[in-house]
Amino acid sequence: MEDWAEIRRLYLAERMSIKAIAKKLHLARNTVRNAVRSVQPPRYVRAGSGSIVDEVEPRIRALLKEFPDMPATVIAERIGWGRSMTVLKERVRLLRPVYAPTDPSSRTTYEAGEVGQCDLWFPPAPIPLGHGQVGSGKTTPPVLVLTAGYSRFLAATMIPTRNAEDLVLGQWAVLRQLGGVPRLLVWDGEGGVGRYGGPNPKLTPQFTALRGMLGTRFYICKPNDPETKGLTERNNGFLETSFLPGRRFTGPADFNAQLAGFLARANARARRALQGACANDRIGADRAAMGPLPPIDIATIGWRHSVVLPRDYYVRLDTCDYSAHPSAVGQRVEVIADLDVVRIRRGAALVGEHERCWARQQTITDPEHRTAADALRQAFQDRGPGGRGAMVTEVAERDLSAYDRAFGLDDEGQAA
Repeated sequence: MEDWAEIRRLYLAERMSIKAIAKKLHLARNTVRNAVRSVQPPRYVRAGSGSIVDEVEPRIRALLKEFPDMPATVIAERIGWGRSMTVLKERVRLLRPVYAPTDPSSRTTYEAGEVGQCDLWFPPAPIPLGHGQVGSGKTTPPVLVLTAGYSRFLAATMIPTRNAEDLVLGQWAVLRQLGGVPRLLVWDGEGGVGRYGGPNPKLTPQFTALRGMLGTRFYICKPNDPETKGLTERNNGFLETSFLPGRRFTGPADFNAQLAGFLARANARARRALQGACANDRIGADRAAMGPLPPIDIATIGWRHSVVLPRDYYVRLDTCDYSAHPSAVGQRVEVIADLDVVRIRRGAALVGEHERCWARQQTITDPEHRTAADALRQAFQDRGPGGRGAMVTEVAERDLSAYDRAFGLDDEGQAA
């Protein structure tokens, strides 16, 4: 290589003759002439020595022409091959595409604002839930993960349960992180979301209402079809291997705070799938093509039901009981909750407000409600004679001789 380069330099730049170059470099004149004529660098090519498969290649081709999918082991049996299977399989691998029908794979691409893929991820890490409970395994609260198809922007948040009310609240939370509404949201057959129905999936009432508010479309994947939402499936694995290791959490709020910091860095990292760009570089185009976030009142989605407040002045949400002010006992109250707060209203009046409890089967009591209940109970017991409480009534005592006279007896108890 070095001689070739130097010969061409001397001939083209220095204008030396072939004879002079041969003398200077101690090379044969024919070697110099060949180097001058060659515009490509010299390359050593070893002459092939042939292969033991060459003599049977015509028979292999004949079999593949008739049976393109015939396995190499069957070909070996048909041609009576008794030597190395490795070289035979290699030759079959090279020849098969010549006769097999072409089936190229397609690269999936997404237009800006087109699709957002959603899934639930259950982090295999202990999450303290309060009241001595720790989420682990099946009791770990799920994380709702959303991946934008075009920008690969990743949004996620932990939610208390897989109930439809919490799923719809989590869906709204990740859409707010995304900053827009994709034209299509893809889910698997999560019970709280809906079930497969082709172009017309059977959504739960909560997601049907959300669909109308957002003005978008939902697609529920067929059972056992995770490839349809492969982007977010891979992101679940990415979170498990890159976010969880080495972290400790004090509760769901701490988990979401650490997750938010991690997502900010993840969306700023260069991605090979995006030709070296990052999600933050493309999210602007995604948001511009998405629908705007509508002005949804959080109280209109999620948990909402009404009940007559019983004498023990507690209402149930999911598996936990929350106290209300006992002055509302016997009256209809409305229970409204999001991912963080539970509110109890009697008409326009707020009669109870609690932080959402993520633990299971707990009783949450406001000390003011307990004090008020004790005071009302004491007042009920201390009511006067006009009330229904405990009271002392004087009763007249009859002379016992009146009974003797009524039965016709004298003072000695004898019949008169």
